[in-house]
Amino acid sequence: MMTQQELEKYLWGAATALRGTIDAGDYKQYIFPLLFFKRISDVYDEEFESALAESDGDIAYAAFAENHHFQIPQGAHWTDVRETTTNIGLALQNAMRAIEQANPDTLHGIFGDASWTNKERLSDSMLTDLIEHYSQHKLNLKNVPDDKLGNAYEYLIKEFADDGGHTAAEFYTNRTVVKLMTMIMDPQPGESVYDPTCGSGGLLLNCALHLKDEGKEYRTLKLYGQEINLLTSAIARMNMFMHGIEEFDIVRGDTLTNPGLLENDELKKFNVILANPPYSIKSWDRDTFVNDPYGRNLWGTPPQNCADYAFEQHIHKSMNEENGRCIQLWPHGILFRDSEKKMRREMIETDTVECVIALGKNLFYNSAMESALLIRRTNKDKNKKGKILFINAFDEVKDEKTISYLLEHHIDKIFRAYSEYKDIDGFARVVSNVEIIKNDSSLLVTNYVKSTRGDDGSKKSFQETLEEWSNKSIKYNKSMNDLIDHLEGGKSV
Repeated sequence: MMTQQELEKYLWGAATALRGTIDAGDYKQYIFPLLFFKRISDVYDEEFESALAESDGDIAYAAFAENHHFQIPQGAHWTDVRETTTNIGLALQNAMRAIEQANPDTLHGIFGDASWTNKERLSDSMLTDLIEHYSQHKLNLKNVPDDKLGNAYEYLIKEFADDGGHTAAEFYTNRTVVKLMTMIMDPQPGESVYDPTCGSGGLLLNCALHLKDEGKEYRTLKLYGQEINLLTSAIARMNMFMHGIEEFDIVRGDTLTNPGLLENDELKKFNVILANPPYSIKSWDRDTFVNDPYGRNLWGTPPQNCADYAFEQHIHKSMNEENGRCIQLWPHGILFRDSEKKMRREMIETDTVECVIALGKNLFYNSAMESALLIRRTNKDKNKKGKILFINAFDEVKDEKTISYLLEHHIDKIFRAYSEYKDIDGFARVVSNVEIIKNDSSLLVTNYVKSTRGDDGSKKSFQETLEEWSNKSIKYNKSMNDLIDHLEGGKSV
């Protein structure tokens, strides 16, 4: 059995074969489907052998659909493709389509739409190398259990995010922030969890894994997501299966224009919603949103150049009325922009805003922007009604050159402040909705909990702050002395 590190090295090894031939951002459209194809073929063989042993060698029994998670039609197995010597891309494409058609309820469209038959991109020799690379090890459940493969799959997602550059933002949310978000939402067995812009499914999966880590029944958690990108939505579905999660529904489509999770012609309601929406998108169907059939413009229609409050209102309408709760990772603009003041005020007046947490910079992929968590509930605890907790966690971050992350003690400190819901000098403050609305309905954390920052908004160390104060004191003393000298000089004339 491979160690976790060996497995990760082995899976990433396939990507190195593509270097120099295909743009790094495109690796994933080939590597993930291949990996999934290999996994389900190996698990099928494992299930076949198990059923064969159980039935004293009855081959017909071993092939019964009931004995397999997924059906693999004749001629569509990994070994069939491996034995092909010419037009390998076509053989791969045909096998993948046949598997999708044999499993319409679970695997429809899961292999994406990569151009396997384009020999200028992927020659037969290159495909042979990829297939032989993955043929080195059996990826069945005995050799690679779900949790191990799931971890390796998440590792691949991060590697592709790092390597793919511009594609990363839609593909990967900082996992340390995801952990904090999940702890705050505290999903429980049997609840429904939703991500309206689910990317590769990390936020949803983390909720199930959080319950699993706590020793609770995670398989009864119902996971729902929507993702606009075909490949990314397919990767999210594969991600679930790779982790052994089967109770999920991830739909493809534009959440704002065409929400795909409906019940009785209305938006489906969920207990928990977690999201890292695409921020400040300009190309969205604002005109339709003005008369939204699902009533999502209850606070107003956002400006064309920024759809943030369209997503926030979609989330609001998707929360369970009794115990709905949501947490969104946003850049700070949503907290104070003048163009959205009316909508922000109306959101505050619903008394669903529970907490705003200002996080440090570089927590978004490919962006130095600072981020914030906006946390809301349909039914706040009695002691929280009419109030909002602000937490200034700017400095609770491990700052790296390209990407920062939260360490365990950062997460613990922020989570403890959120749980205690009380004033903490220089870190947290509970403020009434009335005061916030008087303050231009601004939810900017630094309006309520000051940080040690310079006038330009840059973060200052304690030493820098002290030096700045000291320099100002010296200048002040000098100007006072000059003034006194001038006055005294004037008297003697």
